[in-house]
Amino acid sequence: MILASPSPIGMALGLATAVAYGATAAGADRLGRQHTRTLLALAWLLHGAALLWALGAAPVRFGFAPALSVTAWLVLTVYAVESRLYPRLTVRRALAALGAAAVLLALAFPGAPLPHTASPWLPAHLALGIASYGLFAAAVVHAWLLTRAERQIRLAVEPPSGSSGVPLLTLERLTFRFVTAGFVLLSATLLAGLLFSEQLYGASVRGWKWDHKTVFSLLAWASFAVLLIGRARFGWRGRTAKRVLYVGAGLLLLAYVGSRFVIEVILNRGGA
Repeated sequence: MILASPSPIGMALGLATAVAYGATAAGADRLGRQHTRTLLALAWLLHGAALLWALGAAPVRFGFAPALSVTAWLVLTVYAVESRLYPRLTVRRALAALGAAAVLLALAFPGAPLPHTASPWLPAHLALGIASYGLFAAAVVHAWLLTRAERQIRLAVEPPSGSSGVPLLTLERLTFRFVTAGFVLLSATLLAGLLFSEQLYGASVRGWKWDHKTVFSLLAWASFAVLLIGRARFGWRGRTAKRVLYVGAGLLLLAYVGSRFVIEVILNRGGA
């Protein structure tokens, strides 16, 4: 995702966000549902403010850690909406821990500046890709909740206080809705990269760059396409559907976050 390097205000917002997320994760059992929800909402607002502040600063940068930070914020946004529809959807501790880790990573690894030849439309293109990350991440969270609920039913275990409290069919339906929406955005992102790569990245880039990011992105797209076709034609559900979802999500994570992690951290190169 596109973010600027942390300024003192950005750093303060990031640290305050991490503290709020950490307090939510650590005190989820002791604070009670209402206080935990309030603290998580505060962390989410601080996180959003930190992202907005970074987007308005300069120079414009992007990298694997800011991408994870925005993805975490999008997942929490989905949770904020769904928790109103399903009040017993309680996964606050896990999401708060995820948010804290993502924010701290973004502070430690703010990314590299975009190339000067890049188009003003490149931020929108990258934002579209990160939005698909967020939707697929939400699908993975719902698939995990579905697995946990199925295990509790199979073992005849009384649902704990942290149970989702959402019917299995509803969780399954939500999972595939997020997969479908993410697939649409991922398809649009790949199509834009294919048709407008020169306009987005500059005249030095013609056509697709057949690198690790492109290959993993196409493999992820194919995995999600197989999942949706299998669902529509053969009624895939349960373990088979979740396995394909996890494979696709893993490939998509490797596509951008994984390749940028190698470039920025292992190879210590800042280039795009």
